[in-house]
Amino acid sequence: MKNNMPNRPSFHAGRQFICFLIALIVACLWPLAAQNPPPSSDDAIIAHLGAVITWYRDITTKAKGTGLPSDTIYQDNVRNLATQAAQLAFQSAKAEAALAAPAENQPGSSGWSTQGSTEGAGQGSTPQEQRISQAKEKVAAQIVGLESQIATLNKQIAAAPSASRQKLISQRDNLQGELDLDNAMEDTIGKMESFLNNSEATTQDLKGRINELARSAPEIFSVSTAAKQAAPQSSSPPPQANSVGLIGQALILYEHVSSMRNMDQLAKETDNLRKTADALRQPLRQTLVATVQRGRAAGQTGGAPAQPLPNGQSFQDLTAQFKQLSDAVLPLSQEIVLLDETNANLKEWRSSIWRESGNVLDSLVLRVTAIVVALVAILVLSEIGGRLTFRYVHDSRRRRHFLILRRFGTGFLVAVVLTLGFVSEFSSLATFAGFLTAGIAVSLQAVILSVAAYFYLIGRYGVRVGDRISVAGVTGDVLDVGLTRFYLVELAGTGVDLYPTGRIVMLSNSVFFQATTPLFKQIPGTEFAWHEIAFAIAPGANYKMVQEKLLGTVNSVYARYKGEIERQHGNIERRIEFELHVPVPVAQLQFTDAGLEFAVRYPVELRRSSEIDDEITLAFLEITEKEPDLKAAVSGLPKIRAAIRG
Repeated sequence: MKNNMPNRPSFHAGRQFICFLIALIVACLWPLAAQNPPPSSDDAIIAHLGAVITWYRDITTKAKGTGLPSDTIYQDNVRNLATQAAQLAFQSAKAEAALAAPAENQPGSSGWSTQGSTEGAGQGSTPQEQRISQAKEKVAAQIVGLESQIATLNKQIAAAPSASRQKLISQRDNLQGELDLDNAMEDTIGKMESFLNNSEATTQDLKGRINELARSAPEIFSVSTAAKQAAPQSSSPPPQANSVGLIGQALILYEHVSSMRNMDQLAKETDNLRKTADALRQPLRQTLVATVQRGRAAGQTGGAPAQPLPNGQSFQDLTAQFKQLSDAVLPLSQEIVLLDETNANLKEWRSSIWRESGNVLDSLVLRVTAIVVALVAILVLSEIGGRLTFRYVHDSRRRRHFLILRRFGTGFLVAVVLTLGFVSEFSSLATFAGFLTAGIAVSLQAVILSVAAYFYLIGRYGVRVGDRISVAGVTGDVLDVGLTRFYLVELAGTGVDLYPTGRIVMLSNSVFFQATTPLFKQIPGTEFAWHEIAFAIAPGANYKMVQEKLLGTVNSVYARYKGEIERQHGNIERRIEFELHVPVPVAQLQFTDAGLEFAVRYPVELRRSSEIDDEITLAFLEITEKEPDLKAAVSGLPKIRAAIRG
């Protein structure tokens, strides 16, 4: 049994050494994987392409016009130049990748690259890779030896007697544990090797990284798609600063300022990108110049033998190297020229927006000045109207009405000025105002009618404070007239006996527009009404004598206030400019259901109507007592009533 398991301690020592080696490798490589590698030419190329992609996307999204006619031209030029510059950057990067390939694979080549990857070109791998490869081979050898020993023990277990079988099984289990450990170690070493291979491929395969960047920015190489996407953005009609309101002009000015700020930022990015491209071109130009000088120095004889090329190069190799260098330098130079042109276009574009911003600012200041002047004029006119109202309108109620109208008119004019000054889209405003007006008209119909009726009430033949009117079944004296309602002192009674009830009636002004509610009021400037006294005539009486006596009695009473009635009548004619008959007592003989009736209609002063009726009643009683014939001609007592109520 001892001969079948030779050198077991050596396996334990080998495993310990391998574990120590793996730990040492992980400890050495982990900080190297965590920290950033030193910059190289490849990193500079990739960083340049990343900056180009970022710059291209910024210049195609942030370089937007403000609606000027020239914006479309500038925008197309900038995008075309940016697309060409980005394509040239990728073309140069691919040429640099092809140029760097011989320097990595050929020992002693005179490539332009100065990176450290050429130092180990002839050795095939790095020291870390060599240590991992050695550890992997040792572990693989141990696994093969353990598998062979386990197979031998399995055969011995199958043929061994039962007394010694348990010991063999124990040895096999120990070997199986060591095999599992070695398998785990092999798996760990394989993962570390795969990690290093992937990292090396990622950091060293420049061409693959360039292709990955190209796939991440397909819009650079699909010019037709980019042009189609850019077309709708520049097809919007340019807004006119003079045709919009204050808010619209302010928004246009803000958009211009934002566009100029974006132009400045894009110009700065373009300058930075140009510096990066120039820094990337410098070593290539130096190598290109050195190549040309070597070729010229080798070709100049001047009577002396030509100098041999270094490193055994031929002119064919020098020519191929020159072509590779020129393929990398020329796109970079063209890219720099395009970047300069892009920067110039951005500056010209910014200058055009700056000029238009000045015009918008002038229009904005002019509009603000016009709004301020209009508001000041409205306030001055409002103040003048208030002073004239206090000076020429002495009635406090009427003065308050004029002041209300002044405030309403001032607020309306201010709203109109602000609306015309601030609103940009009058078509949308008109549509919105139409719907709003329709809604207000439906919901505030009574209020609108009341306000409209107020102007009717304060008109030439409108209702004044103190007038006696009858409306909506209510008779009373007007106490106050407001913008939406008016107030009456209610009068009640029968016939000519009207007296205040002690209540104030409040009615809406809209009641005057109701067809079923007529309004009865005094003619403006008059304060008299018509009453009549009626007598029943006895059959066979001398009605001419009755007419003469009774009409004379009424005229005797009327003569006491005749002058006041005639004065009011004169006021009526002057106010309405229409000739009317002078109000005088009138006698009338008429038939009724009870028989023949004699009535005398006479005017009375509104405030003294009861007093005048009492005087006529007393005068009639006195004359009937003095004239027996008159007393016999009249049957029953006289009746005094209102010819027209109110």
